[in-house]
Amino acid sequence: MAELTRLKGEVRTEFGKGASRRLRREFRVPVVVYGNDLDPLHVHVDILELQAILRNEGVNAVIELEVEGQDHLVMIKAVDQNVLTLDVDHADMLNVKRGEKVEVEVPIVVTGESASGSQVMQDADTILVLADVLDIPEEIEVSVEGKEIGDQVLAGDLQIPGNATLVSEEDVLIVNIIEPIEEELPEPGEEGEVSEEEAAEGEAPAGEVNEDDSADASEGKDEE
Repeated sequence: MAELTRLKGEVRTEFGKGASRRLRREFRVPVVVYGNDLDPLHVHVDILELQAILRNEGVNAVIELEVEGQDHLVMIKAVDQNVLTLDVDHADMLNVKRGEKVEVEVPIVVTGESASGSQVMQDADTILVLADVLDIPEEIEVSVEGKEIGDQVLAGDLQIPGNATLVSEEDVLIVNIIEPIEEELPEPGEEGEVSEEEAAEGEAPAGEVNEDDSADASEGKDEE
């Protein structure tokens, strides 16, 4: 296995929303490390270094986190992103051990082209597997090449790479090949038109005023 990426963290001494905002202004990200009988460890790391790891290795990345001269083998478990900037606002990391197996959600990537006149519907974007912490699949591919309407791919049909094993139920639907979905357009006369009955009853289209209504309004103003 390739050498693990290293990331240096510093212990947090201040907490609360104000302290977190100050850290982010300094391009630091609050992080909580937990698991394997480790008391929750509150640190902060460089935002650019963390985002580079996420970009290159994904959410399940396993790294060496150095805190006060001590190395911790950790897996990035979850991240919170700013809805506007998409910068990482907070991260959770799981303290792990070499040789340990962990349950992780692995992305599913659909490849190939289904038969002409069919449409591919992907029902699941990830699948839960059990894998060695140092051998987690980055993604799982599923080919739909030549598949026809009515064909399906279930979790049990996936080729799970490496020494990982499927945790999700085997009958979980991953891909469904269906007839193309056509958008329904409104029929002429369904919207924005006045029926003959409405016209006969003297109901005016939106934005116009009947003469009788105008007269009633004038009388009301005179009474005031």
